[in-house]
Amino acid sequence: MDGSRVDVTALDAAADEAASLLKLLSNPSRLRILCALLPGDQCVGQLEESLGASQSYVSGQLARMRAEGLVAGIRDGRSVRYRLNDERLAPILERLYEVFCAPGRAPAR
Repeated sequence: MDGSRVDVTALDAAADEAASLLKLLSNPSRLRILCALLPGDQCVGQLEESLGASQSYVSGQLARMRAEGLVAGIRDGRSVRYRLNDERLAPILERLYEVFCAPGRAPAR
């Protein structure tokens, strides 16, 4: 520490915000969808195929994440393409990938 006082109120607010975001990310299915969107926009059909999930389930999860501001839908003709909508997500998802999914990572003990 540099000797300055910690702003406990700001720290509490930041901790609450982080906990809320992490709670949304704690659902494995939502996390898989967000990871699938990391490289770029995808429509529901692409997500269904890559995740092996039903259209209704993927759409339901996307609706929840859209309501929370994590993803946005962009109309593309008759379909909707989804993308990450929260700038905090990409670095978090990239780090989670490095820790949990990267080829050659050591399994947890």
